[in-house]
Amino acid sequence: MDQRLADLLQLLELEQLEVNLFRGASRDIGAPQVFGGQVLGQALTAAAATVEGRTVHSLHAYFLRRGDCNAPIVYEVDRSLDGHSFANRRIVAIQHGQQIFNMTASFQIAEAGFDHQVPMPQVPAPESLPDQSGRPPQELLVRLPERVRRFLEQPRPFEFRTVQPLDLLRPRRERPAREIWFRAVGALPDDETLHRRLLAYVSDFFLLDTATLPHGTSFLNPSLVMASIDHAMWFHRPLRVDDWLLYAMESPSASGARGFARAGVFARDGRLVASTAQEGLVRTRKEA
Repeated sequence: MDQRLADLLQLLELEQLEVNLFRGASRDIGAPQVFGGQVLGQALTAAAATVEGRTVHSLHAYFLRRGDCNAPIVYEVDRSLDGHSFANRRIVAIQHGQQIFNMTASFQIAEAGFDHQVPMPQVPAPESLPDQSGRPPQELLVRLPERVRRFLEQPRPFEFRTVQPLDLLRPRRERPAREIWFRAVGALPDDETLHRRLLAYVSDFFLLDTATLPHGTSFLNPSLVMASIDHAMWFHRPLRVDDWLLYAMESPSASGARGFARAGVFARDGRLVASTAQEGLVRTRKEA
């Protein structure tokens, strides 16, 4: 297995401290705080460890405080419901004695029912687009702040191919929508729960950035402050993150120093496998 992917799988595994208590390591990916996708994935690992015979179908999370990359995170699981068809869990993530995150996740046994979906957007195939997950060119890196260089130079366990060209140094005002193909850099086991945990991890990339597109700015702007407030996911159909998935994102609104974005995740064959939504802080620092 590719080492980048093996490292991510290890990061998402937790140490069980007690019946409903787990501990996970933190990872510095170059951001000023623990990456939100890491906490989402680890919290889902903790919840799934307390559920049998059901698969997660939705989660709703809040990011309360910045996570410390240099300290482990403790996850406490509350077994809110074990019903006939559904199970519900509430997960609280704790660092330095304080809650940094909480999440509710719902699990369901496999059932048949009505089936319909919206069509996948018509976009170029991923093979026709350039791979943008590698190390950026040196001429770009030297023009970036140190914090941004560190983030972009980190090895990624996923490869990304954007449908719309990105120019982070010279952003233009654009419509608040973007499509990005992504997949894991190597093959993974046939484990639906694992693939959903990994999708939760990668779903935190790019989503909130969509709210900046109409305003001609990007996360490289030193006066722009961005941070996730909440994150929700719904898993509709079986999926594989080691095959191409299309992240079709849009931002219907930004107001009150908050940006809102939502997305559909489509498999290569056109199936809508998941939906996401996120609201985050999008604020411009005032001059001192």
